[in-house]
Amino acid sequence: MDELRPYRAMACNNLWANHRLLSACALLSPDEFVAKRTGFFPSLRATLNHILIIDRFYIDAMEGGRLGPAAWADREPCATLPALQAAQEAMDRRLIAVVEAAGGAGLARVVEVHRGARIQRERLDRLLLHLFQHQVHHRGQAHAMLSGTMVAPPQLDEFFSAGEASLRADEFAALGLTEAMVWGEDESRP
Repeated sequence: MDELRPYRAMACNNLWANHRLLSACALLSPDEFVAKRTGFFPSLRATLNHILIIDRFYIDAMEGGRLGPAAWADREPCATLPALQAAQEAMDRRLIAVVEAAGGAGLARVVEVHRGARIQRERLDRLLLHLFQHQVHHRGQAHAMLSGTMVAPPQLDEFFSAGEASLRADEFAALGLTEAMVWGEDESRP
């Protein structure tokens, strides 16, 4: 069995879900993107930037970096949606690379997370699950905020059902993903 399969699928789903959500947000005016909304963070821009900076914090640690709390020194590093889309896609691709590099015993590797005054030591698999949960949680909040606009929020709760591959084929092509890549399967198999 491919022990990376669920982590790879979650990382790819993260890329796809962020692409869908940010593409929907691109239909908003700049004023709607920053408008005050009900949520843990006060706007779509603030919520989506939070996802980005926490991704940056954890992914840097997973890559062996020491960025630590400097990751959130600027709470909204991307003032515009195009900047946020580019930064989030780059971060999502780094996360996929972290997962792909974790073959063998890599999921049990201990990651040092620099938290300023202390260093947290955590297994990579546990950090990945934590990060996926964080992303899903805050994308849900952004989804709810988007539902208060004229833009219909995209469906984000599907998880790559085999029978619905055709429904995401265009988005997968735009992202350079394939079903075989997501599931770690040989491209030549049916």
